[in-house]
Amino acid sequence: MPQFEWEGRTTAGETRKGVTKATSSDALRAGLRKDGVILTKLAETKGKKEHKYNPKKKVKKLQIVLFTRQLSTMITSGLPLVQSLEILGNQIEDVNFRGIIKEVKTKIEGGSRFADALRDYPQCFDELYVNLVVAGEEGGLLDNVLQRLAIYMEKAEKLKSKVKSAMIYPIAIVVVAIGVVMVLLLFVIPVFEKMFKEMGAELPGPTQFVIAMSQFVSSYILYFIPALVAFVYLFIRYYKTEGGQRKIDAIILKLPLFGVLTLKASVARITRTLSTLLTSGVAILESLVICAKVAGNKVIEDALLVARTRISEGKTMSEPLEQAGIFPPMVVQMVQVGESTGALDSMLGKIADFYDEDVDNLVTNMTAMMEPMIMVFLGVVLGGLIIAMYLPIFKLGGAVG
Repeated sequence: MPQFEWEGRTTAGETRKGVTKATSSDALRAGLRKDGVILTKLAETKGKKEHKYNPKKKVKKLQIVLFTRQLSTMITSGLPLVQSLEILGNQIEDVNFRGIIKEVKTKIEGGSRFADALRDYPQCFDELYVNLVVAGEEGGLLDNVLQRLAIYMEKAEKLKSKVKSAMIYPIAIVVVAIGVVMVLLLFVIPVFEKMFKEMGAELPGPTQFVIAMSQFVSSYILYFIPALVAFVYLFIRYYKTEGGQRKIDAIILKLPLFGVLTLKASVARITRTLSTLLTSGVAILESLVICAKVAGNKVIEDALLVARTRISEGKTMSEPLEQAGIFPPMVVQMVQVGESTGALDSMLGKIADFYDEDVDNLVTNMTAMMEPMIMVFLGVVLGGLIIAMYLPIFKLGGAVG
């Protein structure tokens, strides 16, 4: 439909302006005349172009969570799905996500199911999301499923941020410490070395060691950087292989503190996902495949796939979990109780709540414990370098005294 920019006057002599879509200029003129406006100027203009968007670009989880919660509220209020998507598509700020939602609406209008339309955008709506929507559509409980899905995604993101904060803090401190040490070795200590040579005095052992280390770093720094880049590249390539990921993930689980944190976070994520899927009516065999993909650890993923195979053979879920030797005994026992009472979904939700809180406490305790350890580390390393360089000056001052 063409778009027209117009000016006109009312019967009272007031000037009016506007931009209106109409089938033709005559139709627009007739419509305005009914409103008491007589056209004085009329020009056809091109409609406002939509911003280009990339349907393959990832969308922030927060945007998807907000969309899911708002869509659930609209459907609960009685609005049709297509109308709800139309409203949300017009108010979403992210250009890429807005374009995707409008495409989803168009596909539904063309006869596709909501879940099938979402399946075309895996970068936004993963397998878990699509399967829950399928269950909601088939059971006529799409609003409840979307609400449950929004809660699940919020808790999953909260857990993810906790684990990230626990990992990032010590790594950032160590990287800064290494940077400071490198600056001292490359720029500060050579100045002291030149001064000590001019003095001609015999240097203490710690000072000689620090100067030798500075000379070594200065001589080979150009080799360190390419070697480090090559090591990181090869490590990433190795981790992307099936065997490499399995070996590295097994090592991570055996680490003193971070291994425990990884296991508990993974258990919380798995049990939360499985509880949400089972509550929404997804079959347990299909649910375990999805849970294996969100486990975040290859060893745990393999254990879940083995459990799925055993369940398909007629065994209970608790038996293969216990035989895997990875999961805490409490998880196995609570799963066993849930199976025997027929309330596995609610029991899994309780396990997820427990381990969410446990991960939160573990992160808090790790941070509190690491702060003094990091301070001692920085004090010993940086303080040792400074003291080693000032020892000759102290020695010279004593001799003069």
